Amino acid sequence: MRHGMAHRKFNMDTNARKALFSNLTNALLTHEQITITVTRAKELRTFADKMITLAKKGQLNNRRQALSFLRNNETVSKLFSTLAERYKDRNGGYTRVLRAGFRYGDCAPMAIVELVDRDVNAKGAKDLARVAAQKAAAEAEKAANEANK
Repeated sequence: MRHGMAHRKFNMDTNARKALFSNLTNALLTHEQITITVTRAKELRTFADKMITLAKKGQLNNRRQALSFLRNNETVSKLFSTLAERYKDRNGGYTRVLRAGFRYGDCAPMAIVELVDRDVNAKGAKDLARVAAQKAAAEAEKAANEANK
């Protein structure tokens, strides 16, 4: 009998699987669109939808549960402020899985997982800010070096 066998195992032990989906959910909520294999995308939907549902409830205990799973304060704050407000009128179905061809190396079927009504500018915004800060610091250091000559 199949009692209590709701999720795919992915040939991993439990702790590795929990860490994988914690990190994937974290990435999805941060960037609002990621590319992964189809089977992982289908499993990721359940975790992401549960986190958004917790955020919509908005209680302190729900915030603690989300933080326990995601382990990232920035993502939890975005989840409970921006995403909870965005999806307050939607009853489930917060994610979308789109087929995206096959991976070059092993021909694995790939998919794009994205949040419905996503912010297009959210993908890579953190990296763009980091690169801009590094560039500004390099220019400031170069100007300081020229001034010392």
